[in-house]
Amino acid sequence: MDDVEAVPAIGDWSIAESISVWIEVVAIVVITVAVVAAFVTGARVLRTAGVRDAVEQVKQSVGRGLLLGLDLLIAADVIRTVTLEPTLQNVAALGLLVVVRTFLSWSLMVELHGRWPWQGAAGRRPVED
Repeated sequence: MDDVEAVPAIGDWSIAESISVWIEVVAIVVITVAVVAAFVTGARVLRTAGVRDAVEQVKQSVGRGLLLGLDLLIAADVIRTVTLEPTLQNVAALGLLVVVRTFLSWSLMVELHGRWPWQGAAGRRPVED
């Protein structure tokens, strides 16, 4: 019986730490794939439509990947802070991280769509894929 690994209990917070680390890894992969895919797509657009369209396509693709990556990083931070060390200092640091990442997300939304996230779709620029 000593050879059998113990199954972690629901209250075992090492699971939460592992999950938050894996979410961060996924976020890094998402951002990396988005950047590589954006440059591949940009090179294709460059050959057919020119530099201006290629740059716009790269910005759109990278921006979408960054938005998803930032959302995943926020999720990992929330899991880590709430489950592992919910001290006032860590919660305050989480709050600051969420504010900074939210501002970055909003800035990316303005860059990608030409409007703030809370504005209607009427002011939206068409997105080319």
